Amino acid sequence: MTMFPPTTSSLSAAEQEQQLAQVAEACDGCRRCGLGSSRTQVVVSRGNPQAPLMVIGEGPGAQEDEQGKPFVGRSGQLLDRMLESVGIDSNRDAYVCNIVKCRPPENRKPTALEMAACRPWLDQQIALVDPPVILLAGATAVEGLLGIKGGITKLRGQWRRGEGGSLEGRWLMPILHPSYLLRNASKERGSPKWLTWHDLQDVQRRLAQLTTSL
Repeated sequence: MTMFPPTTSSLSAAEQEQQLAQVAEACDGCRRCGLGSSRTQVVVSRGNPQAPLMVIGEGPGAQEDEQGKPFVGRSGQLLDRMLESVGIDSNRDAYVCNIVKCRPPENRKPTALEMAACRPWLDQQIALVDPPVILLAGATAVEGLLGIKGGITKLRGQWRRGEGGSLEGRWLMPILHPSYLLRNASKERGSPKWLTWHDLQDVQRRLAQLTTSL
């Protein structure tokens, strides 16, 4: 099984843990938008903050809201299995979070204002985790982080180099959201699942290349 070395950061593990805990505490008390008043729990992250890969999704669903962890429902379980198929353990080799930290009612897409209100927390997470590679799961993650709307089928599988702010110098890969893959179960050549598996293989190769040079 593939094991990737931790990222190199100017912070010690203890300092990183402390500052990420402060971000989580601030998120818990955040009321910058209306989502904070309707959630059960704030959903900040899971996984390894010293991992070289960050996975960013849209926002918490019902199970995430109940458990307080991102990507733990059916979509998250599929994402875990697909990452595992290319040698990436989502709890050991990745730090998993979302564009927004609170569940939108009825699992609707978060609004532009909600995404903007939550962006400072995400920027702090990116800066503290300092991942060389970021996986953007779905169109909302692409919109929330890069400001690019729609067209995930055209954007998926194409590497982008982060520019400015917390994204500077990082490699970003958009992929189809696992919830879409649940609705399109075929694994035939050219199917959404087949394409996503190949995208994740590309991510694994990039991680191996980058972490070997650390």
